[in-house]
Amino acid sequence: MTPSRLARRVWLRCGVMLLAFTAPGLSLAAPPLLLAEVLRGDVDVTRYWVSEKLDGARALWDGRSLRFRSGRPVNAPEWFIAGLPAEPLDGELWIARGQFEALSGIVRRKAPRDEDWRRVKFMVFEQPDGAGSFSERIDSLRAIVARAGVPWLQVVEQFRVADRAALQARLDEVVKGGGEGLMLHRADAPYVTGRSDALLKLKPLFDTEATVIAHLPGRGRLEGMMGSLLVETAGGVRFQIGTGFSDVERRAPPPVGSQITFVYRDLTQDGVPRFASYLRRREAF
Repeated sequence: MTPSRLARRVWLRCGVMLLAFTAPGLSLAAPPLLLAEVLRGDVDVTRYWVSEKLDGARALWDGRSLRFRSGRPVNAPEWFIAGLPAEPLDGELWIARGQFEALSGIVRRKAPRDEDWRRVKFMVFEQPDGAGSFSERIDSLRAIVARAGVPWLQVVEQFRVADRAALQARLDEVVKGGGEGLMLHRADAPYVTGRSDALLKLKPLFDTEATVIAHLPGRGRLEGMMGSLLVETAGGVRFQIGTGFSDVERRAPPPVGSQITFVYRDLTQDGVPRFASYLRRREAF
């Protein structure tokens, strides 16, 4: 067994022990997860399973505890946790298309409310450290979820496409219906973590994160409010974002130092995002 796989297995088996012995106020290290690359170039899409990209909160179940991608515990009701199986699962806490803000408010509460959590589903799409190819792990996930038999645990629908035209048609259908985009997972891929072309994302616009550097004042109708944000990407590129904000957000913009998510069409030769538009403040899940 490689060191990385051993580390994943130790994390999965000892997650509750780590939680028990972590000092109050300190967060656990983020668990290793598979992260998507962007679909570009001449990729043979027939080699991939395709699913809708859900607009929710990534969560990892280690068989005993449920955590966000940051490593922080999810404060879910006892009945929600009790219905989950012994096998590790990777997925998304989700309500429905266009319901991210509502979902965020529910899952971030320290004291969970049953009536809110009845709306939440754990949509699983991967089996951490699972054996075999992704196609085989899909079958395994379906069997695990069927045995659990609880309505809040579901498998994300996976399907195949015949060609790029069929993929584009499904993307158009999902986006028209209010969805974000599509995810492509290579059918023959073993379980891996980190950023990998085993998992690709396809959206009408790209999205990424940046840090707020400064608030720039508005003019005209926006006088007295924030006009745009000066932000910096992880690669050190600084630029302004002036669109995508409501008046409420302009009156109380994301604070300096916070992380935001924005969408953009492409990059200039200098690496500056073109047609960047604010999407939301990035939550520390």
